[in-house]
This record gives sequence, C-alpha cells and structure tokens, in this order.
Amino acid sequence: MIKVGVVGGTGYTGVELLRLLALHPGVQLSVITSRSEAGSKVADLFPNLRGYVDLEFSAPDLSVLGACELVFFATPNGIAMEMAGELLDRGVKLIDLAADFRLQDPQLWQQWYGMEHACPDRLATAVYGLPEMNREAIAGAQLVANPGCYPTAVQLGFLPLLEAGCIDASTLIADCKSGVSGAGRTASIGTLLAEASESFKAYAVPGHRHLPEIRQGLERVTGAAVGLTFVPHLTPMIRGIHATLYAQLEDPGVDLQALLEERYRQEPFVDVLPAGSHPETRTVKGANHCRIAVHRAPDSATVVVLSVIDNLVKGAAGQAIQNMNIMFGFDERDGLHAIGLIP
Repeated sequence: MIKVGVVGGTGYTGVELLRLLALHPGVQLSVITSRSEAGSKVADLFPNLRGYVDLEFSAPDLSVLGACELVFFATPNGIAMEMAGELLDRGVKLIDLAADFRLQDPQLWQQWYGMEHACPDRLATAVYGLPEMNREAIAGAQLVANPGCYPTAVQLGFLPLLEAGCIDASTLIADCKSGVSGAGRTASIGTLLAEASESFKAYAVPGHRHLPEIRQGLERVTGAAVGLTFVPHLTPMIRGIHATLYAQLEDPGVDLQALLEERYRQEPFVDVLPAGSHPETRTVKGANHCRIAVHRAPDSATVVVLSVIDNLVKGAAGQAIQNMNIMFGFDERDGLHAIGLIP
C-alpha cells in the first residue's frame, strides 16, 4: 500500500483520477488539494465519490505532500514545475498530467506555452509516460510526464508503422476529433451546450500545443525529423478521441494487420481490431483502452489507421495510473479493469 497525494482534484482529470484511485488495491489516498475548495468534502463536490473518498480538500502544503510516496499533479500547465523540485528532493515520485515536463527543450516549451520553464534542469530526467514506448524507463523513473490525449491516440496509431520503416515519415497526417471534456471544467462560451451541440468544427489549425509533443515522440522512433499535419476538431460529445491517421506506404507488400497485431500482442491496453473494423469512441468510454484498426485505401499506397481512446482515461488519468503501476511494481492492470460503457 502506497500513500498517494493528488494536487488539483477539482477538474475533470482530477475527479477521474480520484474515481480510479479509490478502487485501486495498492493505494491509500492521503491528501487531495484545491485552494478554491479547501475545507470542503471531496464527495460534496463530486457526489459519485460518496462512500469511496472520505477526505476534505486542503490547500497545497509541501510538508504534507512530501510525506507521500507518489504525488499526481492534475493541475493547469505551469503549476507542477513550481513545486516539483522540492518534492523530488524529498524523494517523492511525481506524475504530472499537465504539460510541464513533456517537452525536452525548455525554449520550445516557452514558445508553445507562453511562460518560462521554472525548473528546466529537471526536463532531462523526466520520462515520457507512454508505456507502450517507454515501459522500462518508466519503471525506474522518479518523474513521469503523462502524455496528452491527442498525442496518445496519434502515437499509438503511427508507432508500429514507423518502427517497421514501412511508411514515409515526411507526409504524416493526423485528423483528430475530441469531446468537449478535453477543454476542461472551467466555463467557456465555446463549450456551452448551446454552442457545441449539433455542431462540428476544426480549431487551432495554425498550431496546437500537442503538435510539438507528437513530433517529439514520433522523432524518437525514427531518429530523424518527421513531417506531420495535425488538425484537431471539437465534436458534440462529452468524452472520446477519434484519430484518423494517414501515411504513404513505402513497402506496399507489408501485411499491415499482422504488423499491428504483433506489435501490440502483449500490450494490455491496446486492442487491434479484426481486419475491416471501424472502432467507435463509445467502446472505450470510461476504460483505459486504445482500440485501433488499420485499412489500405483502395487503389493507392495510402494506409489509414483509426485510433480511439477516452481522453480522460487512456488520454489522462487512466494512463497516469498505468504509469504508477509500472513505477511501483503493481500489476499494470490494477485499478484499470473497467469495461467501456455502452450505451
């Protein structure tokens, strides 16, 4: 049993983390912080946790958090990097669900996130927490940068093809759709029901913050620069990401189905569907799975990969718990046995 703290327990990612941690057999939830809700019961804000989480929110206190073995940061960008150094010096392990430690280049981070990095010296020691790519490094990590939701769906789709060297890495296209919970719990006009329902739109086409993260991950595989067009879209649903990925085959004779099945055969949370399938976001709602299908466009060398995840689970809180399991030697599936919700 390990003592766990959660910094920032009031957002969608935070409550999803609490929902999953509450049933984890190896976790003792010790502290849940929120400056705005300090002193109020967690279950009063999130009634779904009644009977499972009997704690009050408290203001962040490094001495209290320092008594934990692991601290999750489910906070906005820029918070974890202000507190990470002292906690790491105390021997606490950290998993940051925001973007503070995802990019290795502090100048690139400042360019995309609009602030100077508070602890650039820690970037080199941060392990990017995509288990299907970095499981061994995660096992020995003290600081894990949990991947973003779009980057998880995109990288898992492209990864086997790039590893096999069977596609042209200079012309990759990621056409992605997300539910509105990806925008967070803070009220904004664009995510109001009357604004988002019965509508569909692209956004951030000139440049989304997840673009450099995806490029960095794919370039770790290829060892060279990749050309990537990434276009996100907002869909009128609460949860889910659907990534439609396009690439040009350099080896037209490759058995794409067999390639993906073999790459993910031992992965507990990646499900390669039978040939001809079309994965649906509802099949992964509430679950830590990524479901993938691969197609060959008719009469062309274009390969199309379809990748779906729940942005709050495999795209955030579930993947963070998967990383925790690896870091502490738990069964990787612990706390993550939920089956997708249908309907």
